[in-house]
Amino acid sequence: MKKEVKTVEIRKFGKKMDILSNVLLVLLAISCLFPLIFVIIISFTSENSILINGYSLWPKEWSLDGYRYLSTMKEQLLQSLFITVIITVFGTLVNVFFTSTYAYAISRPNFKYRRFFTIFALVSMLFSPGMVPSYIVVTTMMNLKDTIWALILPLALSPFNIILMRTFFRRTVSESIIESSRIDGASELRTFVQVVLPLALPGIATISLFAALRYWNDWFNALLYVQNDALMPLQYLLMKIQSNIDYMSQNASLSGNLSESMGAIPKEATRMAMVVISTLPIACTYPFFQKYFVKGLTIGGVKE
Repeated sequence: MKKEVKTVEIRKFGKKMDILSNVLLVLLAISCLFPLIFVIIISFTSENSILINGYSLWPKEWSLDGYRYLSTMKEQLLQSLFITVIITVFGTLVNVFFTSTYAYAISRPNFKYRRFFTIFALVSMLFSPGMVPSYIVVTTMMNLKDTIWALILPLALSPFNIILMRTFFRRTVSESIIESSRIDGASELRTFVQVVLPLALPGIATISLFAALRYWNDWFNALLYVQNDALMPLQYLLMKIQSNIDYMSQNASLSGNLSESMGAIPKEATRMAMVVISTLPIACTYPFFQKYFVKGLTIGGVKE
């Protein structure tokens, strides 16, 4: 008897549908990039053009006044940028280390207290200790005020990332792989470093980006714990510059010298230039994480 071979018909979209989906994706990409491009254009617009004509995609008068005004504080800006890069890089490494090891421990079925530590992470994610207890712990008990550790340790562990990596470890790293490494004589640390981490690169990349964004955008911890200008991160410095500009503009309006003040300080152009300075460096890191995100989305989608 001849066996009947069943053919599986793969459903394909038509050419018109492909064109429509591509157009929609292009429009979506433009809508995501347009705000950043618009802010960059405004940062190169003269203050007089903004005051007279408002915001426009093609300003009548281009200018570098916003960046020139910020260049008068270039030494402090470069120092703050250096501090922010150090905090972001080192803090991300610390965060990923603690988060991944914690998540790996509670993801293993042979860990006796995994339920307790999972509930502990969930409770700390749902209920915050509050500003006053955190301030007392950091400044009094740990004595970290006016140190760079005060900007790193409060964000060194993320409960949300722990739960995320716990699920990723359980679905990606099977127990049979762990048992095989144990049979080969590998310790728990060697198994984690040489076996688990290479398999979990998409998840590690995801929580690394989350942690880097938190450290890069953090200014509140600097407001609480840092008074030394040498340790001032970029976001906090830009907020102080913006507050000073608003303060001088308000005083100028009260004294009747608003036009002279606005001529000396390009308020709107400087504000947009600060947005570009604070956003563009971290935005440039996204392409390096893209392939890991795609792999993370497709992992487990094909079953052998």
